[in-house]
Amino acid sequence: MSSSNLTGFVLAVVSSAFIGSSFIIKKKGLQLASVNGPRASVGGYGYLLQPLWWVGMITMIVGEIANFVAYIYAPAVLVTPLGALSIIVSAVLAHFLLKEKLQKMDVLGCLLCIVGSTVVVLHAPEEKTLNSVQEIWELAIQPAFLSYTASAIAVTLFLVLYCAPRYGQTNIFVYIGICSIVGSLTVMSVKAIGIAIKLTIEGSNQAFYFQTWIFTMVLVTCVIVQLNYLNMALDNFNTAVVSPIYYALFTAFTILASAIMFKDYSGQSISSIVSELCGLITILSGTTLLHSTKEPDSPIITDLYTPLSPKVSWYIQGNGEPWKPKEEDVPPFNLITIVRQDHFK
Repeated sequence: MSSSNLTGFVLAVVSSAFIGSSFIIKKKGLQLASVNGPRASVGGYGYLLQPLWWVGMITMIVGEIANFVAYIYAPAVLVTPLGALSIIVSAVLAHFLLKEKLQKMDVLGCLLCIVGSTVVVLHAPEEKTLNSVQEIWELAIQPAFLSYTASAIAVTLFLVLYCAPRYGQTNIFVYIGICSIVGSLTVMSVKAIGIAIKLTIEGSNQAFYFQTWIFTMVLVTCVIVQLNYLNMALDNFNTAVVSPIYYALFTAFTILASAIMFKDYSGQSISSIVSELCGLITILSGTTLLHSTKEPDSPIITDLYTPLSPKVSWYIQGNGEPWKPKEEDVPPFNLITIVRQDHFK
């Protein structure tokens, strides 16, 4: 492993530790915020007033900064799969702090993630040298990558405008799908800006190129979208379910985008490519195993009366159990008849 890849590896591990912790801290903040106001999943923003949520946000920012720098020194196909380590951190902390039970199969899933990450690190391609942000721009406007970007935007708009209002609170893949697809574009922008900053520090100022600012605007927009829908996913579903699915989809889309834009696998031997793909499959197997042992959070009851038919509603008591009318509580038959007759007049 080259010194550049080793630096990227260390930074990626540090990043995973902070990001994995941030999931748990933010989840606790969201739980506290939902006590005194509407949940984030239904449009509430009370979590912005919770200090604990901000601690989680700061922890995530530190992790993302470390991740940001890692992308400067190592290719995305090395840095991104190492995000599996954040899943391990998240699952372990959720067991102790959120009382989300960590089972034996979860431990096996964690071990698979570690083994897969090791294989990916050992066979990762070397980082290519880029001398200006204009070179990155040329890679970004290739027909193949422009096609990927257009497809990503179209699918994201479909998920946001059509799927999220209808299925967001019941289907975990809606919110996480948005985060993952947008996240792949985030990583490409992060890598471009990171290289621009590195070149500027070395004496070649990249701030004069308009491409640098386009990448910056794309990055800010994508990060805002990711944070918003990640909050919704965390508020609706079990943390130990969100983390592995988010990781799996995010990794797949990011490696695809990076392979198209930067041609990471160009010049690698077939054995190295196969070994890295096997490592990635091992990691995905571990995350799938973690997911298979968890259950999503119970659905949210948004009102006190749950309609069971067009005519009847039952009151939901504070303990979540339905109140069934006793025999003496049922109105006389003639009263029911009068109400029904008046209803259809």
